[in-house]
Amino acid sequence: MNIEMIKVNGTDIAVVSSDEKLIVDAQTALDLAMTVKYESGAEKIVIDKNLICGDFFILSTGLAGEILQKFMNYHVKVAVYGDYSHYTSKPLKDFIYESNNGKDFFFVATKDEALQKLAAQ
Repeated sequence: MNIEMIKVNGTDIAVVSSDEKLIVDAQTALDLAMTVKYESGAEKIVIDKNLICGDFFILSTGLAGEILQKFMNYHVKVAVYGDYSHYTSKPLKDFIYESNNGKDFFFVATKDEALQKLAAQ
């Protein structure tokens, strides 16, 4: 895992990259958040959608809710960037819409959008 620190409008944001999936369950999500906070001090994280397991995007697994709860409990804001156009699930689309209208977790198309969204929070 690589953590790149970027300052946007005076806000420190950690951009996380990796060659392997980083989030496969609630514990690995928490491990990621705590590692980023410990190593960089950042409470805002940008991550590529490809670093999250596919079950996250199947809402009936409950994984997305568990992971979001971990991030919120530890005051970590996250923006996930990637292509969501191939998802056809209405509940997932609604979940993405509601998340994007909140203040803690966002789904956007590009890394630049993710940085701007978190910098505005």
